[in-house]
Amino acid sequence: MKDVAARAGVGLKTVSRVVNGEPGVTPETVRRVREAIEALGFRRNDSARVLRKGRTATVGLVLEDLADPFYGPLNRAVEEVARAHGALLINGSSAEDPDRERELALALCARRVDGLIVIPAGDDHRYLEPEIRAGVATVFVDRPAGRIEADVVLSDSRAGAHEGVAHLIAGGHRRIGFIGDRPHIHTAVERLRGYREAMAEAGLPVAPSWASLGPTDPESVTATARAMLEGPQPVTALFAGNNRVTVTVVRVLAGHPHQVALVGFDDFELADLLRPGVTVVAQDAAALGRVATDRLFQRLAGAALPPTRIELPTRLVPRGSGELPPPP
Repeated sequence: MKDVAARAGVGLKTVSRVVNGEPGVTPETVRRVREAIEALGFRRNDSARVLRKGRTATVGLVLEDLADPFYGPLNRAVEEVARAHGALLINGSSAEDPDRERELALALCARRVDGLIVIPAGDDHRYLEPEIRAGVATVFVDRPAGRIEADVVLSDSRAGAHEGVAHLIAGGHRRIGFIGDRPHIHTAVERLRGYREAMAEAGLPVAPSWASLGPTDPESVTATARAMLEGPQPVTALFAGNNRVTVTVVRVLAGHPHQVALVGFDDFELADLLRPGVTVVAQDAAALGRVATDRLFQRLAGAALPPTRIELPTRLVPRGSGELPPPP
């Protein structure tokens, strides 16, 4: 600051005011100070500011897999809201591993992020209680926290799956298969519940072989789908529990000799360009990110709010695959 003040011909207090954006400095003086800073090659030391102010202006985001198309819009929305609040976003992927989620979340806390947004991989988040008590605002997205009370922003998975399956039933289907994610995942369980409720409301039985929760790698989903399509009671329609499952099922159906209806949960790129287009239950990933980050900054601003569960609606997007009729 002394070097800048000497070069610009001003006092130390004036340099401080310019650097911190405080009023009371003429535009000409601001110009001289900034030119001096630029000429000397100085940069503001944010680490020093953290020690002085106790805030880092950073937010951490722990998600499942940044390569998953669902998380791209969510990540971007979190980043945009954080940027509007003058904060930097740091993110990382848990790879659906609870130990990696814990390691990543605590590493972000050790770097003194002001807040955390977490898409849970595990079902026990008591490890975050000391951090929350220490002032790290925390919001969970897509799935609720396990064994602690905390803010969570979700899509209404049960209602979305119910609507998608009811759409297939309305089209005349009576044997409908469900392929979802692993049974410890909240959204997978909720979507299976919506499927079973829609079938029960229509008075339709569900054979044990028609509903499956498990790994969503292509090999597993392919084997599950083929078993449903070729078994003693072959299904005439499939409901896919997420976009990864849907993409694999599309490939399976491309080689299947008979026409099979399909509705998937989550939209995905090029779904509308396939023939027929893939009917989906779409959730607004960007809205999940925005609402969660807005809630986080409410917490950071000192809002004394009880932990809240916010559920956002889904919408059915008919494109053709979900409207295919059952065989005569």
